[in-house]
Amino acid sequence: MEFDDQMRRFFGTDDLGAVSSEGLASGIERMLVEFGLETDKGRRFAMWSLLYMLGSAPDLDVAFKDPRDRDAARTFMDLLDQANAGEGS
Repeated sequence: MEFDDQMRRFFGTDDLGAVSSEGLASGIERMLVEFGLETDKGRRFAMWSLLYMLGSAPDLDVAFKDPRDRDAARTFMDLLDQANAGEGS
């Protein structure tokens, strides 16, 4: 699932700046519901990643049963933190 596809699917646009706070909350709610029903590991990870960036991701132990998936999510979190720290330099 492409990032832009997720944005359009859940928020109706690929520009989050154009989404109202109500639209953002509604999109996150729909995403959380779909995340809970999704069985494809790749799609789940993609949704979790976007939810994480939006500050709404479920905890790793809830989101991923497989320890390797949790490790991949931790790596993603670390990489995102590093990228964000680089922006402040």
